[in-house]
Amino acid sequence: MIHHISIPVENPLHVAQVLDELLNGKVAPFPSNPNSYMVIAGDAYGTMIEVYPVGTELMPGGSTSPVTFSQNAFTSPFTAVHAAISVPASEEQIVEVGAREGWHTVCCDRGPFQVIEFWIENKLMLELLPAPLATCYLNFMEPENLAQFFAGAPIPRPVAATV
Repeated sequence: MIHHISIPVENPLHVAQVLDELLNGKVAPFPSNPNSYMVIAGDAYGTMIEVYPVGTELMPGGSTSPVTFSQNAFTSPFTAVHAAISVPASEEQIVEVGAREGWHTVCCDRGPFQVIEFWIENKLMLELLPAPLATCYLNFMEPENLAQFFAGAPIPRPVAATV
């Protein structure tokens, strides 16, 4: 179970507010790193997204010290880090928010399931799963369906879970 992730962005407060809109949660400052915020979904899983300024690097502390934060002025604007996140927002809401922000937002078929690619600041991808898509994703993750997938057999999708 992944309970929280951190993401680097150009405008941490604005991105936190947009994510809060889709997660229907709360935004709070992240006290350990200046200009950083937490988006807390308030769900049963403890879902949280930490939103850091781009260039933030996490480094191990000393032998008994916790993580330290530093800033790298020479980072790429892109990253391989992404996450699939179930959200209470509908597909229509996600697309509307993406359009309003000018962020690339596209519904994609990943084969055994579908996602909505939501490109924060057109640099970092989150795969958002409104309820129908989350149902399909979780169906794919059932042990019997994963066994079929690894055996090369097709996985039937629930009818309601299409983009």
